[in-house]
Amino acid sequence: MSADAVLYDHPGPRAKLRNRILTGAFGLAALALAYWIYRKFDEKGQWAAALWQPFTESSTWTDYILPGLWATLSAAAVAMALSLIFGILFSIGRLSDHWWLSVPSGVVVEFFRAVPLLLLMFFIFYGVPFITEAPMDPFWAVVAGLTLYNGSVLAEAFRAGIRSVPSGQSEAGYAIGMRKSQVMREILVPQAARAMLPVIVSQLVVLVKDTALGYIIGYSELLQDGVNTLAANYGNIVAAAIVAAVIYITVNASLTAFAGWLERRTRRQGRAPTVPTGPVPAAAVQAGDADGS
Repeated sequence: MSADAVLYDHPGPRAKLRNRILTGAFGLAALALAYWIYRKFDEKGQWAAALWQPFTESSTWTDYILPGLWATLSAAAVAMALSLIFGILFSIGRLSDHWWLSVPSGVVVEFFRAVPLLLLMFFIFYGVPFITEAPMDPFWAVVAGLTLYNGSVLAEAFRAGIRSVPSGQSEAGYAIGMRKSQVMREILVPQAARAMLPVIVSQLVVLVKDTALGYIIGYSELLQDGVNTLAANYGNIVAAAIVAAVIYITVNASLTAFAGWLERRTRRQGRAPTVPTGPVPAAAVQAGDADGS
């Protein structure tokens, strides 16, 4: 019996009929809401061809949207890599047996989780120059803020994932002479990362969207170039916002699809080899006897 059969009772005929009715009702309600929004926008002239015509010109994409998208993806990619490193290191630090390592790690994680991301960007962009006496690059201010906040959230996710691994896994590692660092690196972290992959992907999707906060400190990303600047030139802020939203959805959907592919691939690689349960062929028995002799 599978775990799904134990944890979830498959619906019967009446439940299936009820689910179909509810699905149809909510679908009709969603369509009615979408049509109402469409009519309201149409009444205000937001579907006029003149407002959407700039998106048919190549200069709009090469001068505004694509440079902003590249800036968004660049900041997100660097922040993703640094956030994953930050999360792994500080999750291991919080699980350390040494108080002088676990306590500071916990303070850092809790502090940066509690501070709003926008304040982090403000402080890094405007506060660091008072310390270094050099101007702060908006790109690195955005990346640093995203890394500190999302890395702290990922640190808690990794810590929960590591603790969710059965204790027998680490005990088996200690039994064969592995040190704690080896058990953490070879046994616990890989399994925790695989188990927490949906949470990690969700946080990375949030990270991509949070790059939009960079325009407040002067970082020219998709929201700044593709919406604000474009709308200022053509007066089509709703159209520009819709196009930018579609781009964000496409990027995040691609990230989610890649994570799903990666999860399926790691699941196949981590699957134990299948042991034959049928009768052993006579040729194999004779070969085994010959090897034994």
